[in-house]
Amino acid sequence: MAKIGFLGVGRMGSGMAARMLAAGHEVTVFNRSPEKAAELISAGAVPAATPRAAADQADAIFSMVADDDASRAVWLGEHGALAGDLAPGAFAVECSTISRPWVLELAKQAGAQGLRYLDSPVTGLPSAAAAGELRLLVGADPVDLEAARPLLEPLCASIVRFGDVGAGTAYKLLQNLLGSIQIAATAETLRVAELAGLDLATVVDTLSRSVAASPTVTRVSQLMLDGVHDRDIAFTAALRLKDTRIGVELADSIDGPAALGHAAYDIFSRLVAAGYGDLNETKVIDLLRDQG
Repeated sequence: MAKIGFLGVGRMGSGMAARMLAAGHEVTVFNRSPEKAAELISAGAVPAATPRAAADQADAIFSMVADDDASRAVWLGEHGALAGDLAPGAFAVECSTISRPWVLELAKQAGAQGLRYLDSPVTGLPSAAAAGELRLLVGADPVDLEAARPLLEPLCASIVRFGDVGAGTAYKLLQNLLGSIQIAATAETLRVAELAGLDLATVVDTLSRSVAASPTVTRVSQLMLDGVHDRDIAFTAALRLKDTRIGVELADSIDGPAALGHAAYDIFSRLVAAGYGDLNETKVIDLLRDQG
């Protein structure tokens, strides 16, 4: 049994921490909104008042938070995890979708504290996190990854190493940028179909069986057809905008082509600016209906 510190137990993190509990580990959890940890605490997790307290003498510290600012706060804040009584050689595992420059900076800071850093964003919806069916997209020293593998396995169906620290995040940002492009394009397709007088239910059903279908296109086209964007939210418009932004920033930083990424960024910027940041990303279909 290992001692695990878990920082951030929102929609994704709560399922991941629950998997650690089910695997028999001692899990201490910190969340900025403590009430979100209540179910985990009832299941046996230990509450921590600060990230530092969650990280004290942990064998591994996992983080699953929203963005660079939240990650910086839980790791390097006044009461951040790296200020704690750290176990030498413990793993620092950042699972959040954050920018590559911040990943590289954080890895340097963690290494200076004697921690073994794993850049490990994940792919999968909250239901996959709860079922232990995520895919971990890892950038790490291969020796560190192999040493950490027994701790990672309860979380996932597979682990893919893309290279050294930063490579896992680079892949995740590109995958999510492609997802943003697909979601924006799906919304445009359905809106044009409406304007052409086509029955949307027939369009969505046929599209899901077409060569243009992907898991993302199939999922979001059905959600756009249903038109319910304020319940059972898997991914908010604000998070989609953040991921799109840091994806195009990565592409721009290496002089990569990103015309479609920038177009998607413009659409999701307009969606959040319209006040829909807390709704599901599929609300973008209504933006196109209202604004064109």
